[in-house]
Amino acid sequence: MKKRCDWLTDDKIYLEYHDKEWGVPVFDDRALFEMLILEGAQAGLSWITILKRRQTYRKAYDDFDPEKMTNWTDEKIEKLLLDPGIIRNKLKVAAAKQNAQAFLQVIKDHGSFKDFIWSFVDDRPITNCWKTISEIPAATKESDDMSKALKKKNFKFVGPTICYAFMQAVGMVNDHITTCYRYEEIRKFK
Repeated sequence: MKKRCDWLTDDKIYLEYHDKEWGVPVFDDRALFEMLILEGAQAGLSWITILKRRQTYRKAYDDFDPEKMTNWTDEKIEKLLLDPGIIRNKLKVAAAKQNAQAFLQVIKDHGSFKDFIWSFVDDRPITNCWKTISEIPAATKESDDMSKALKKKNFKFVGPTICYAFMQAVGMVNDHITTCYRYEEIRKFK
């Protein structure tokens, strides 16, 4: 049996996410945007809560197309707030629209979201060497810097802890514990 990170449950969707996605470097703007929105939706909740709703989010949020999301009307937002397949928090839904606008502005200013966001780790994944999950921080200097920069660019739900979870998810940091079989596999990504 493969040794995995201690934070996992035996939920199939969680195991698949851990084994195939978590910590793998992501460089696609749309995928980075999706994950940033989902991490913000997760604030105050468990990640599995969002992960189980990801497909519904994709449908409800126009497949995370920022152009479409910036054009959401008040009626569209009200309809989203009635959708039991997403987290029906008015502030989080409104933030998704605002973040789409900010995302498009970052692309305009920096050429791509990837170039902007990966600059916080000098365009290379950080490989940590945690032996237990208790060693893993909730936030770091890099996530704090990212949070401040995103907030200056009018993003919402991007505090340092959310930014660090985002960094872990999109492979900006490798926070698999060293005994996890994915730790060495993820180290190979550059």
